[in-house]
Amino acid sequence: MKKTFIWMGSVIGTAAVLALMFGAIEKRSEPRIISVSGECLTTAPKDKTAITLRVSTVAPTAVESVKSATEQIAKITDFLKNQPVEMQTTQFNSYEKTEWNRDEQKSITLGIETTIAIEVSANSIEQIEKILGQFAGMKNVYSENLRMYSSPEKLQPIMEKCLGVAVENARVRANALAAGDNKQAGKMISVSYDTNTANAVMPVANLMRTKLVSAAATESFDMASGTIVAKDTEVNVSVHAVFDIK
Repeated sequence: MKKTFIWMGSVIGTAAVLALMFGAIEKRSEPRIISVSGECLTTAPKDKTAITLRVSTVAPTAVESVKSATEQIAKITDFLKNQPVEMQTTQFNSYEKTEWNRDEQKSITLGIETTIAIEVSANSIEQIEKILGQFAGMKNVYSENLRMYSSPEKLQPIMEKCLGVAVENARVRANALAAGDNKQAGKMISVSYDTNTANAVMPVANLMRTKLVSAAATESFDMASGTIVAKDTEVNVSVHAVFDIK
């Protein structure tokens, strides 16, 4: 019986020692890591100019209102089809239009208003100027959101390059922090990133004035004259990276 207890005690003791040894090995095998952020700020040239053309009509019935708006927008799109531009419909709705009557102290119905808007973009500001001149003064036609922006084709390579710069900045920061322990950053274990671009948009109601487009090319903005800002697009890329330490 004593031999059995001695043998069991030896097994338990050996198992405990092995557990401690493997625990120490496992603990030593856990990699030391460092988590840092990196940023990149740059700009992209604006290669596109866009304008929104909006048709709004009011009629006694929905059928009349929609018919009037669609006929007028059709004339616009027929012209645009033969121009070097891109266009897409951004709004199409029809609703009852009301107005508050102060004398009667109640809301009165003016009719059914239908609004159809299309965004028109071109590679040159001169082309947008031509379009504005074509529809200037046309009844029920309004222009808004004249702006210049960077196309996805122009932005993508610049953002990809900026992403690489942000990662390198993160590694430099990781090395600087690890140097305090006489170490350096090793391989990148994980990374996540976020991008942000800022395009200035100048909403202007009924800006059928040629001088606005011409002034936009000078990359200035003046509240009095109504010109728009045409500075380069601001690109901001930030990353969060985790490196091991060696």
